[in-house]
Amino acid sequence: MEPRITCITLGVADVSRARKFYERLGWRSNSQSDSDVAFFQTGGMVLALFGRAALAEDAHLSLGTGFGGIALAHNVRSKAEVAAVLAEAERSGGRILKPAQDTFWGGHSGYFADLDGHAWEVAWNPFWTIRPDGSVELPK
Repeated sequence: MEPRITCITLGVADVSRARKFYERLGWRSNSQSDSDVAFFQTGGMVLALFGRAALAEDAHLSLGTGFGGIALAHNVRSKAEVAAVLAEAERSGGRILKPAQDTFWGGHSGYFADLDGHAWEVAWNPFWTIRPDGSVELPK
């Protein structure tokens, strides 16, 4: 298996509602999106939104409640961008879980939840390089 992720699929309560949230953040859904699924190009990978029950059925899993043990991350190029992105998420209907603050590892981050409670970390990591295309380069 090659070490790469090509798509992250979030199980959501309402695909149309979730799609509008991400579009308010400035993301553009692609032409294959419809009322059952939405796809967003995110650099070299894809974020997909799919009905939570349909996703559980497709994966042969039962639906549970509570934190699913996953956080998505959006890394930014500067410390100031962390608060700006969190504010944009809140204006778009997201809920701030943790305001922007300095971290124990030397960066700056905060968290928001999308409309379905999926946790997103917004982080500035002074040790990582964000390339012009938005991809991340880890230190060697």
